[in-house]
Amino acid sequence: MLKTLDQSLKLLQLFTKDKPEWGARELAKEIGVNHANVFRMLSTFEANRYLEKDPVTKKYSLGIRLWELGLTMRESFHVSRLIHPILESMMEESGESIFLTCLDGDEGLTLDALEPDNVVKFSVSVGSRCPLFVGASYRSIMAYLPQEHIERIIQQGLKQYTKNTIADPDQLRAELAHILEVGWARSSGEYTPDVLAIACPLFHYEGHIMGSLTISGPQYRMPEESVEKYYDILMRGKEQIDKIITEYRVDLSRYYLFG
Repeated sequence: MLKTLDQSLKLLQLFTKDKPEWGARELAKEIGVNHANVFRMLSTFEANRYLEKDPVTKKYSLGIRLWELGLTMRESFHVSRLIHPILESMMEESGESIFLTCLDGDEGLTLDALEPDNVVKFSVSVGSRCPLFVGASYRSIMAYLPQEHIERIIQQGLKQYTKNTIADPDQLRAELAHILEVGWARSSGEYTPDVLAIACPLFHYEGHIMGSLTISGPQYRMPEESVEKYYDILMRGKEQIDKIITEYRVDLSRYYLFG
């Protein structure tokens, strides 16, 4: 490890939202390096515009070059690098399929789909779309839409995909109200026969509904008495994803799978 480079990087990391400005002697004391060496680091950063020096206070703050690097990183950053590992962990713990869905107009769009090797493959795959009224993945989004959006979807007609599809407007409204009350959704064989799903909503960092997180599997492997176990896995996954959404200001519309 290059000692001077290591010290320089540690120096840069001291510039935070809580303390965006530092004096040279403050920095020397903080990182335990003599003042002369710190001054050389600061002069180099300033000459390359990674730091700026206030001519009055003589204190340093982050410079334009770091802002430019941040923009470059933001454009190339794939949200999936943060969220996909959480989905993988949920799949391994549950032994069932995990889906990440985002709101796209009047439909739900599947962004990520993980299925254990021993699981019968379902019809949901990355890039697939489905109306918001069908199944837990989509109703857990629909329930949090503005009322006028919900009514517009209902007025477009509710197709009966299987005998279990909720295609009655009043029954659908009641189910959406229940989801709002309990905070998650459950469905059984509504889009794909003999498949049970439980799902919870995911919200944008500004507060509006953005997508959903789902655990799904065949009914014979997910009987009623086991739903509580899967619910715990689902809620822990949601908690982890919510933290990432808040901390990194994640927008699921920018979700990309990586190879």
